[in-house]
Amino acid sequence: MTEHRFAPIIVFDVNETLLDITTLEPLFERVFGDRAVLREWFAQLILYSQTMTLSGRYSPFGELGVGTLRMLASIHDTALEASDIDELQERMSTMPAHPDVLPALNSLRDAGFRLVTLSNSASGSSPSALERAGLAEFFERSFSVEAVGKFKPAPETYQLVARELNVEMADLLLVACHLWDTAGAQAAGCHGALLTRPHNALLPVAEMPMPDLVAAELGGLTKQIIQRWGRP
Repeated sequence: MTEHRFAPIIVFDVNETLLDITTLEPLFERVFGDRAVLREWFAQLILYSQTMTLSGRYSPFGELGVGTLRMLASIHDTALEASDIDELQERMSTMPAHPDVLPALNSLRDAGFRLVTLSNSASGSSPSALERAGLAEFFERSFSVEAVGKFKPAPETYQLVARELNVEMADLLLVACHLWDTAGAQAAGCHGALLTRPHNALLPVAEMPMPDLVAAELGGLTKQIIQRWGRP
């Protein structure tokens, strides 16, 4: 992607990029006897969110999360109680920030970058997940894909942000720990920065868009962003 001479607006993914989904593990360990089932659940949740979009349908991400949990309980022949659903919803709404997030956001804000979020999760009443995690103050806007009725990486989701902020697609830098997200953003005309948290990595396929920036933790990625686009 051609270098853009203006500092981009940084668009953060939320779930797993900013907020720590491993805090859901105790639920999966208790219900399935294996906390690793969290990863199976999350992968299926993303798969079926994208399936819904490709099929021209939409259900809120939280509803899909509950449905995916019920599906896995059936697959694993495991009993699921109403209290388990309540616990999933409670844990999803109270996930804490990863330890590297707060220092990185402070650095980016101090460097003069504009920060927003774009999440597959539906918007809800206050306090939001970002407010509960102590991160909301860093972001001028928080966007949800519910506004277009499509899940990432549909191009309409990234176009929503550019349209609402009245900027070009090349003015946006999508930061996410999922390659499918950065690839979708880049295909739509944005820059992409990949955070390779555990369970996430590059996919070495010729036609897969490679991110503009890659780092294993958010502090390192922030340094790269400031070096490339920060004020002189």
